[in-house]
Amino acid sequence: MKDKSEFLCKVEKTITPLAVPHTPDGTATQSVIDQWVQALATNSELYCDLTIEEPSSLKEQVLRILKEHNLYLSKDAFFDEAFKDVKIKPSKSSSFKFIDLFSGIGGIRIGTQKNGGACVFSSEFDKFAQNTYSLNYGEIPFGDITQIKEESIPDHDLLLAGFPCQPFSYSGRSEGFEDKTRGTLFFDVLRILEAKKPKVALLENVKGFKSHDKGNTMYVALKALDEAGYNTYWTILNSYDYGVPQYRERWYCVAIRKDIDSGNFDFPNQKDRTTKLKDIVDTEHVDKALSLNDAELGRIKYHFDNNHKEERVQHDNSMYAPHTKKGRHGVYSYLKSDGALRFHVGDVAKTQIQEAFYACLDTYAPTIIANRVPKLWDIARKLSVSEASRLQGFPEAFNFEVSNAQAYKQLGNSVTVPVIEALVEKIKEIEGFI
Repeated sequence: MKDKSEFLCKVEKTITPLAVPHTPDGTATQSVIDQWVQALATNSELYCDLTIEEPSSLKEQVLRILKEHNLYLSKDAFFDEAFKDVKIKPSKSSSFKFIDLFSGIGGIRIGTQKNGGACVFSSEFDKFAQNTYSLNYGEIPFGDITQIKEESIPDHDLLLAGFPCQPFSYSGRSEGFEDKTRGTLFFDVLRILEAKKPKVALLENVKGFKSHDKGNTMYVALKALDEAGYNTYWTILNSYDYGVPQYRERWYCVAIRKDIDSGNFDFPNQKDRTTKLKDIVDTEHVDKALSLNDAELGRIKYHFDNNHKEERVQHDNSMYAPHTKKGRHGVYSYLKSDGALRFHVGDVAKTQIQEAFYACLDTYAPTIIANRVPKLWDIARKLSVSEASRLQGFPEAFNFEVSNAQAYKQLGNSVTVPVIEALVEKIKEIEGFI
């Protein structure tokens, strides 16, 4: 968040000397200050290095010095000042606390705040994502999670983590599952769970996590969660079912602490596929940088000039070297019944090698990923950043101050907000969670 108010500048200047010794390696002191300010505004525990002080006494000390400078009159007044210029803010009366690990640009945070949660700790290694996070939530996430002591993290009810998929170790039958995850970022999730014992954890990963290394990676993760004291429930959810026109399947796992688990957690079962790209695309938007190139436009035109002759249109492959797949098997295009135009490599019977996918206004987009922006054949352009943001269900207030390439990357690495919102709604129904 840039151009902070005079009030926040005074608060920061007042508490910086207290925050410096609590700043872990790989994290800026500004992160500690930002998250302390929001913790005070939501009446939450502060991040605290326990070798220096206890959380309760630290909070008392910070409040005392702010009151001495007439900077803390009441929780509500402090909340109003702390979040006055924040685009995506929590409810003033939160019903539970959560932490946001591998936070990216905070898609998980938005869906959780919409359900009445208050974030008490966030962590993200990527500097560009940190900047976008700060711009929208008013706090810079902590940095390298491997350098953060788990016992220093504030108490919370819900742990959120879209953790990276990394291979685990399978050597040594006598190893515990915690040892098998050591050296991966999932281990950092595990050590925080074991130390802080939140009631629930919500984990997210790519669909392929369930089958990675023939299922062994997921098995190790679930078994480690079991040994940490959590029962696990997992499924694959598609964003297209949750009111956004994007076919995006992701692995979600809800881990419930065994002492509060009733054994019957139900995932949301929404099936709303009525939203199409025409509902989020601004057809009046003109930007030459978004236009398809001449080669793409040429072959799209060739398809529609010839698809009345044959369902699968064969394209000229003479431009490709004979030893390449395209040179040997050729390139074909096919218009699906839903309006999507697919290009594939191979003869008519070999359509499984997809080379390109063009959606249209009357259908959905393929999964947006870091290096692929959905393209539409009927308006001859790719989606803008704001349209890609809507594709992930982000609110219109969400903003970027990075390059378009970075913004697309950040959105592609994020989660679909309405899916998270539906999941957290279900989590709130767990007896004993609130």
